[in-house]
Amino acid sequence: MKGTIIFIHGMFQNAKCWKNWVEHFTAKGYNCIAESWPLHEGEPAELRANVPTGLGELRLATITDKYRRLAAAQTEKPIIIGHSVGGIITQILVNEGVAKLGVPISSVAPNAMISFDWGFVKNSALITNPLKGDDAFIMDAESFHGSFANTMSEEAAKQAWQDTATNDSRNVLRDCLGEDGKVDLDLPHVPMLFIAGEKDQIIPYELCEKNAKAYTDEISFTDHKTFANRSHFICNEPGWEEVLQTVSSWIDEKENAPVYNAKPIDIES
Repeated sequence: MKGTIIFIHGMFQNAKCWKNWVEHFTAKGYNCIAESWPLHEGEPAELRANVPTGLGELRLATITDKYRRLAAAQTEKPIIIGHSVGGIITQILVNEGVAKLGVPISSVAPNAMISFDWGFVKNSALITNPLKGDDAFIMDAESFHGSFANTMSEEAAKQAWQDTATNDSRNVLRDCLGEDGKVDLDLPHVPMLFIAGEKDQIIPYELCEKNAKAYTDEISFTDHKTFANRSHFICNEPGWEEVLQTVSSWIDEKENAPVYNAKPIDIES
């Protein structure tokens, strides 16, 4: 058995989105952990039909702490792969020194780093709208196609929505832009690979590149790759196999590279 990989999904998804990735890395001998955020466990269709009580009050710190504890519970530091909000959580955990490698995919950027790309501005404003308070954001099929899976046909995107989409807490993205979404970009860190989609309407590829280049430590590896004609649904839209194989090959290359790490933080029991 190789080491452990922890997969962290983003907003409007749950652990079901990692099925293909878990199958691939399990076959390679890794212990794969793909757990859903709190209030995201179960079938997406059921979660959409019956919004879990308290979903709108879910905070980033609660989610981050779940994966922090999962990482700390492993006998060796895990590889962490995260998508969207899962990407900023990956960066936070790398920053805290509890990861062996980090792969942020279409990642929300830390330190209130933003883009003036219209898709980013529009979608961020819709989600974080302060007038909506703690009301959960309802992800319908039309919105999913328009912003999340915009490179897919309407029919294919509707099926992807049916199979994987959840509703979510506006507070999670609000928190990403605040204190809980901060990272020390000057610290030495383990190797990270930033993945972006050229047609992403939620996290533009330019922001992913800006995020990757913001890390300043000269002895730490920070790699970046943008995939053409990919949306925010990059981990599962047609062509996901190429993205997965790129990540898998990078892990093979970097897994035994020199490790530069911050001191692990103390985790309360």
